[in-house]
Amino acid sequence: MSTVAAIFVDPKGCYAGLPGVELWDEARDARNYPGPHPVVAHPPCSRWCRLAGLVEARWGHKRGEDGGCFESALESVRRWGGVLEHPAYTDAWARYGLPDPGYTGWQSTICSGWVTYVEQGRYGHPAKKATWLYAHGIGDPPPLRWGIGHTGTHLVSWSTINVSKDDIRPRVGKRAAAATPIEFRDVLLEIARSATP
Repeated sequence: MSTVAAIFVDPKGCYAGLPGVELWDEARDARNYPGPHPVVAHPPCSRWCRLAGLVEARWGHKRGEDGGCFESALESVRRWGGVLEHPAYTDAWARYGLPDPGYTGWQSTICSGWVTYVEQGRYGHPAKKATWLYAHGIGDPPPLRWGIGHTGTHLVSWSTINVSKDDIRPRVGKRAAAATPIEFRDVLLEIARSATP
C-alpha cells in the first residue's frame, strides 16, 4: 500500500492511526509539508465558506485570511498529486482560479486537474454536507455518488441559508459537522493513491 499524507486534519479524526497514512495536523504545521507522498488535503474552511461573513462579523476573522493554509494545500496537491476537499461554493475556488464544478461527474480544468461536486451525506454524513473536490496528478478519476439534493437527517449549522423556516431537523455540532465519513475518507485516499506527481 502506497503512503498518503493527510494534511490539515484532526489528529484524533478519521485518518489517525491508519496504516499508510502520514498525518500533518496543526501542531505539525501542514503548510510545511515537504512531500514526497500524494496528499488528501482538508484545509480549514471557516474563512472561505458561505458563513465566512458571519465569522468575520462575529469574531473579526477576515474572509480569506487563513494564514496561507488553502494556498499551501492547493500547492501540495499540484506538486505531489492527490485531492483537496472544501465546502461547496467556497470563496477559495474563485480566489485561486479553480472553476466551479457542475453537479454530475468530474470536469477537467485548464491546469490539468479535475473538479467535482459531491454530497457527503451520500457517504454516511448525517447532513447533506455539499463539497467541492479538486484532484490533480491522476488519470481518470473514479465515479462518485453524484447528485444534488440529499437532505440528510440533520443540518450542518445554525445558519438559515437555503433552509426552509419549517425545517425542524436537528443541527450537528461543530466537530460532527467537520467530520469526514469513513466511506468518503476511503474514496479520498483511493484518489490520492492513484496520483502520479
